[in-house]
Amino acid sequence: MVSTTVARLSSLMTVLATLGLAGAPAALAQLDRSRCADCHFANPYTEPAQQHLHRWSLSPHQRADVGCDSCHRGNPDTFESLQAHRGVLSSFNPSSPVHRTQLPATCGSCHVGPYVNFQASRHHELLGQGDRRVPTCSTCHGSVDGRLLSPQGLERQCAECHGPDGIAPRPGRAADARLLLEGIANVRESLEAARRLIERVRDGDRRRSLEAAYLQAEVPVIEARRAGHRFVFDQLEERLETAQERTAALLSELVNPAP
Repeated sequence: MVSTTVARLSSLMTVLATLGLAGAPAALAQLDRSRCADCHFANPYTEPAQQHLHRWSLSPHQRADVGCDSCHRGNPDTFESLQAHRGVLSSFNPSSPVHRTQLPATCGSCHVGPYVNFQASRHHELLGQGDRRVPTCSTCHGSVDGRLLSPQGLERQCAECHGPDGIAPRPGRAADARLLLEGIANVRESLEAARRLIERVRDGDRRRSLEAAYLQAEVPVIEARRAGHRFVFDQLEERLETAQERTAALLSELVNPAP
């Protein structure tokens, strides 16, 4: 019934597009992009859970036109259930692209930088050995929503293993993670403020000089994030300190320009 309804809607949108009615091409394109989600939204008692679908619908993945088949496989071009789900494996199946051990490679097909750095981490090594306790992409970023943990959320997550009662206690590790993530967030906020101020500078030479300084401040932030995906906190802290110093100097020059 749902398949028939959606199919009729698709046919109607095709007719409207052919007639050149305003908005029809965009609506048809949206229907094509969300065909898997449309069916699963219309069948709330099937897998995946509605909460999973809602998270996807509000996520950067949805906005970037990354549909269900990008990670789960299957055929998004049909409304026939067996054909649509051909090749889809349970997330508990080790061969599934969304199994926790396969997630880094699946996510890494788009997020190459974080994947390369995560591969250099001890966590990735343990994940490859089948340790179910170590984090994978969804641990920090959610199963589909592409979220970023808050500093407090990261501290709690790290403490599950590295807290006093965890499987690998490391005193202060979780608290350090929170402080470092707070530091990165603060620097990025300051850099965004600096970017807006730079846009207001009318003098061409001064603007170019400030833009160069902005890029120099941004580089260690990027390097700090790379170190974070490797879980190398010493390097992360060093890069963060450099970013803080350069950002402070940039803001000082913006607020108190040299005569």
